[in-house]
Amino acid sequence: MSEGDRKPRRSPLVVVAGATAALAAVPALWSGWSWYAVAHDDSAAYARARDTVLAAGEQAAQNMNTLDHRDLGPGLDLWESSTTGDLHDQLVQGRAKFEGQVRQAQTVTSAKALSGAVTELDDRAGRATVMIALRITVQVPNSAPATKDSRMLGELTRTPGGWKLSALGQAPMGDSAAAGQPSGAPQQPGPAPSGTAAPQPSSGGPSTPQQPVGH
Repeated sequence: MSEGDRKPRRSPLVVVAGATAALAAVPALWSGWSWYAVAHDDSAAYARARDTVLAAGEQAAQNMNTLDHRDLGPGLDLWESSTTGDLHDQLVQGRAKFEGQVRQAQTVTSAKALSGAVTELDDRAGRATVMIALRITVQVPNSAPATKDSRMLGELTRTPGGWKLSALGQAPMGDSAAAGQPSGAPQQPGPAPSGTAAPQPSSGGPSTPQQPVGH
């Protein structure tokens, strides 16, 4: 065999060193991937929780602004099933009186959620705040339907039955409400907003159903 045909032989030490370096890089790569995966899993989980809260808030706000005097039982049942805490208790305690008032007023109130946003979410504590834009229509006897676009602030609490409203009120006008600052959040206990068919706590119990605010 000629000198030119001879292949250089790598030192066993060089080969071992190279293999050791490659093996050492594997845990580092795996650690980096694990951190990336965990970070993105957390982000995805938070996004899913936010979407769930928003959907629950929009539906509950819509439920609380929808009531037909011709079908009061199921409507008020839906109110109660959409709420929790002091708000739920208030609705249950004032139900009989309020039911009589709605029957007498013969109102039909309906609402549609136009848009919404989660302004606060503490998934671990199971608390959230949402802002919902609603279009509310109220029909009273011998009158044309009155329609009003309204912004609501709602507080939600996670329960075994899902996210439910623990407070709901009219969103104050101004920059703080637009930015979704906590200062605009409704206070406990918060009824469904005035200007809807919901009972009002300020009078110590349910009040006569009203048309949307501004009409």
